[in-house]
Amino acid sequence: MASTPGILTDWPWNPLGSFKYVVLAPWVVHSTYSFMVNQGPDRDLSYFLILILMLWRMLHNQLWISLSRYRTAKGKGRIVDKGLEFEQVDRERNWDDQIIFNGILFYLGSRHLPGGNNLPIWKADGLVITFLLHAGPVEFLYYWFHRALHHHFLYSRYHSHHHSSIVTEPISSVIHPFAEHIAYFILFAIPQVTMALTGTGSVASYLIYLTYIDLMNNMGHCNFELIPNWIFSTFPPLKYFMYTPSFHSLHHTQFRTNYSLFMPIYDYIYGTTDKSTDSLYESSLKREEESPDVLHLTHLTTPESIYQLPVGFASLASKPHTSTWYLWLMWPVTLWSMLLTWIYGRTFVVERQRFEKLKLQTWAIPKYSLQYFLEWQNEAINGLIEGAILEAEEKGVKVLTLGLLNQSEELNRYGGLYVHRNPQLKIKVVDGSSLAVAVILNSIPKGTTKVLLRGNLTKVAYALAFSLCQKGIQVATLHQSDYLKLTKSFSATESMLVLAKSYAAKIWLVGDGLSKEEQLNAPKGTIFVPFSQLPPKKLRKDCYYHCTPAMKTPTSLENIYSCENWLPRRVMSVWRIAGIVHALEGWNEHECGYTMSDIRKVWQATLRHGFQPLTTTVTTQTKND
Repeated sequence: MASTPGILTDWPWNPLGSFKYVVLAPWVVHSTYSFMVNQGPDRDLSYFLILILMLWRMLHNQLWISLSRYRTAKGKGRIVDKGLEFEQVDRERNWDDQIIFNGILFYLGSRHLPGGNNLPIWKADGLVITFLLHAGPVEFLYYWFHRALHHHFLYSRYHSHHHSSIVTEPISSVIHPFAEHIAYFILFAIPQVTMALTGTGSVASYLIYLTYIDLMNNMGHCNFELIPNWIFSTFPPLKYFMYTPSFHSLHHTQFRTNYSLFMPIYDYIYGTTDKSTDSLYESSLKREEESPDVLHLTHLTTPESIYQLPVGFASLASKPHTSTWYLWLMWPVTLWSMLLTWIYGRTFVVERQRFEKLKLQTWAIPKYSLQYFLEWQNEAINGLIEGAILEAEEKGVKVLTLGLLNQSEELNRYGGLYVHRNPQLKIKVVDGSSLAVAVILNSIPKGTTKVLLRGNLTKVAYALAFSLCQKGIQVATLHQSDYLKLTKSFSATESMLVLAKSYAAKIWLVGDGLSKEEQLNAPKGTIFVPFSQLPPKKLRKDCYYHCTPAMKTPTSLENIYSCENWLPRRVMSVWRIAGIVHALEGWNEHECGYTMSDIRKVWQATLRHGFQPLTTTVTTQTKND
């Protein structure tokens, strides 16, 4: 929002929220019906193709979003080092508004503008006219209109909304108040209306021109330089007719320079070219991929989770993962992405952050949670994880953490397999188990005297039971097999470790293996505290569910603009945090396999670096009988 919003700031369909696409319904239905029913000259293909054009523009924009986030996470060619925040993601959430707006105007123009209907597929003269008019009147008028927008009166009421994004993404290009978009459409309509009135328009001309606008808009707002130097060396005058991402980035950081639309010629003519344009372009091109200090290795969870990665849909990535009904409509794309991950089969960069002096990255294994439960997939998954560890070793990574199911006992003995195979590793492999135990212990309400431990007995579960018994809290199990395993693993007094005769406990520490029946038998008001990487399915509305072990991040942790799986905003899983703390403290040891760091030491170090426990939804103390 602009600092002093002017009239026509909001889009007319804002009150409709997610249902805003209904404003297109009358034209979509009418154009489709007309195309299906009419024959011969009355069948207007160009009218019907407006819908296809809108879908193409959405796809085109999304491809640029994914590419930009992937490239900036890797670091090659990055221009501005500052990070994104949730505020910017929320502000740029409705980047498709301008496509809806243009779609409505195209439908109206096709019906009522002379020469706007029954367009041929191709006419070369219309394309020539379009780009001559764009290079002349459109670029010239835009330059002076843009300079006018930087006058205090218009800037404070309209254009400051766009300039709220210092670090730009492709979709930043179309984030303007409604009134600005009206003006932009009038400018871009000059060649389009001319084509219609002169009878030189064609489907290809409109498609190519609109794709050109989207291409240049998206490219210019990427935070990485991608135009190779040889292009300008081969044809030097091109620098006046094609801008670069670094050229426009200076406009967002300096504000009073580089006003041009796509062709910098008018900045050169009127002396508004930033002095550092060439040097920033050269330095950005020379920038190599970033080598992180701490690397978190995660994996895909469900087939739809590809959309909820930072390189997927920005709006979904900025919210905790939930099942979204409309993603089922995208099953062809989902299936294609599954095939791509299977064929490509390489670990890929997901996101980057910076904390104090540490550079952080997250990589994802192209495997889904279901595959981790298939024994015949173990060798392939272990190969990918070990390959990622060795690649990180070559890049000079100090600490690598294993997230989600990348550290299961059945798969790799909590990561110990890789250290055993590669004893020369300098990189420290951390599974975060000590911090997970510490977080869970501090999640149990004060005054608790008894807990029920249920789920597959993991390294964390054993450590939890031992720590609770030492604190004088009784640990009950539902199954005798679990009871026998626990008593065998450590010496516990009979009163501290018991075999439960009922489901009466109000604090349940749960992991994978908790059955639906057991959950339904829990008493009303039970608090379920997971100790596993994956959360239990929430079957009870009369009970409380903690999230999986996690903590709030310090405000100084930069570039947090997406949610980690199902966790809330600016909350990070302890398996990631443990690696960060390990690197900050300079601990020269692995925490994987069946070894565990000192729980108290890890907890105190984590708090000292600004990570905070999550506040529980249960405000009253819970005591057990």
